[in-house]
Amino acid sequence: MFVHVDPAHDLAIYDQIVRQIKFAVAHGAVGVGELVPSVRELARELAINPNTVARAYLQLQNENVLETVRGLGLAVAAGADKRCRQERGKLIQARLHQVLSEARHSGLELAEIRKLIEAELSEI
Repeated sequence: MFVHVDPAHDLAIYDQIVRQIKFAVAHGAVGVGELVPSVRELARELAINPNTVARAYLQLQNENVLETVRGLGLAVAAGADKRCRQERGKLIQARLHQVLSEARHSGLELAEIRKLIEAELSEI
């Protein structure tokens, strides 16, 4: 599966699951209509409490990323890919804003910041 959790991470484990599933949907690693692992299956794979997975899945259902498929389980909802891409963009933009703001407040000039950004982009 595409989900990995880090108990030492600042984010709660259920938040890590939510975020990773959204990113997987946004990236196309999990397509619209595709079933996600059952609560028990993912909990066993990640060696975590099933209630943690259930909480993540409930949040994803509330955000219309996952939907119930009667008799089968949970699948990626129609339109979730677009919503997840938009959310991923907003998250990345917020993180960039934070880093750029920190760079400016540390005294770096705009030209220096641009040079750092260009250097990083050239390595991707």
